[in-house]
Amino acid sequence: MSNDVPHLPPRPGHRCGRLLRAGAAAATGWAAAAAALGSGELVAAFTGPGTAPVIVVGAAAIDLTPTSLKEYAVRTFGTDDKPVLLGGIYLATALLAAFAGVLAACGPVLGASVFAAFGLLGTWAALSRPEAGAADAAPALAAGLAATATALVLARMLRAATPAASPTTAPRVTPEHPVSGDGPGEHPAERDGGTSRRAVLAATGGTIAVGALAGLGGRTLSDRRYDIGAARTAVRPPPAARPLPPLATALHPGVPGLSPFVTPNPDFYRVDTALTLPRIDPRRWTLRIRGMVDHPLLITFDDLLREPLEELDHTLSCVSNEVGGPYVGTTRWLGASLPALLRRAGVRPGADQLVGRSQDGMTIGTPLESVLDGRRALLAVAMNGEALPVAHGFPCRSVVPGFYGYTSATKWLVDLDVTTFAAFDPYWVRRGWDRTGAVRTASRIEVPAPFARVPAGNVTVAGTAWATHRGIAAVEVRVDGGPWEETLLTTDPGPDMWRQWSHTWTGAAPGTHRIEVRATDATGTVQTENRATPFPAGAAGWHSTVVTVT
Repeated sequence: MSNDVPHLPPRPGHRCGRLLRAGAAAATGWAAAAAALGSGELVAAFTGPGTAPVIVVGAAAIDLTPTSLKEYAVRTFGTDDKPVLLGGIYLATALLAAFAGVLAACGPVLGASVFAAFGLLGTWAALSRPEAGAADAAPALAAGLAATATALVLARMLRAATPAASPTTAPRVTPEHPVSGDGPGEHPAERDGGTSRRAVLAATGGTIAVGALAGLGGRTLSDRRYDIGAARTAVRPPPAARPLPPLATALHPGVPGLSPFVTPNPDFYRVDTALTLPRIDPRRWTLRIRGMVDHPLLITFDDLLREPLEELDHTLSCVSNEVGGPYVGTTRWLGASLPALLRRAGVRPGADQLVGRSQDGMTIGTPLESVLDGRRALLAVAMNGEALPVAHGFPCRSVVPGFYGYTSATKWLVDLDVTTFAAFDPYWVRRGWDRTGAVRTASRIEVPAPFARVPAGNVTVAGTAWATHRGIAAVEVRVDGGPWEETLLTTDPGPDMWRQWSHTWTGAAPGTHRIEVRATDATGTVQTENRATPFPAGAAGWHSTVVTVT
């Protein structure tokens, strides 16, 4: 009779052992990822916050994302779209690292190659940025090398600590040598490897801790090295050469719950592609005006402040704004006259596009004839009486009334190129958006809030309408598809600002009701009922809200 071990189903202890080994392998992958992120952040403290591996990969992901998916992200997550994207990158990194750790347990070189590929991906992403230099790739290269080396070392330690199991090494069952019921923990090789397993655990945990500390340290060092808070605080924009009078209180109807007429800086919307805010020291900032001009200009921040500064009350809106959406605000801008600087440079015949370029490489194109047609376009240095917040373009941004931000408002502006539409397609135009970006007439109901419960009788309805650089002539509301009724408009502030309105809905009866609004601009054009999505030229359609009268 043969004494060979018969085929038996795996015992629970064996399954647990495999799970533990897989978990240990995944943990080594996480340790390699921690080493990568920590190394990348440390190096980025010297090459700039925008060169950190996660940031450059995220920026590349934004550039490669289809427009429809970008619009879905803005619509779904609003101004939280960037934290969601970064969170997704970290989650994907954790999953990929775990997979690479398991691969490395089977073959260290195989698993390490995944991390090396990730480092190369980060390097490509860093160098693909429009304003990238060779040094910008250093954080991603450091991250890839750290991850690859860590994965190789920990994978080999783990393999050395894990006994090989194969049919040829299985014990023989004899009366003198029965199979122990204590499971694989009693195998002599496993007893010998106990210390090694503890060493793997210690090395893995220590690497994760050191990587996390390095990442936090690198981020802290970067924040300190590139902090411009004091430089911004020191900026004292001079008064306008001809200050505008204070805005009248009658511009707001005084309805509780309605947006303030002037949007406070902290509440002003922010929609852009920057995962980390460009931090520009105004003492080192310069602006080039070049291209199809007779006299190219190089302007410092002090030069800009010495210009005769102008004030502009202006409503700026984002093309991604849905009907009734929040991405619109009004502020008093202060800056140098953009048309005056362009005329000083001497615009050549044939030029029809002005391309603004941001510090982070974003390009925004504006119809040149509109900049020079008499409207007050600015190189803004302040909003609402203080230096531009960093999130809104400090130290300088462009503002051109009549257009959505994607064709008129370059934040962190460092370059103005006078060119033609035929010669250059800016960032958003290359992605299918309308080349001109003129603001569509829009109106929204803010009071009552959606799905509000209001008492029967007389109900106050109020909201805001805008048609930048055309102005608002009338706003009407209707209830449940009934006749349109004209609302009470506040004082006309001028064509470049929104206009607020109010209306008393009399005899509101109990039940659920739908309220709609439409505006007429100063040219006599009535806001269209036909719905259009923000892409490619801005949302259109009547805003409505549903309320319950009790």
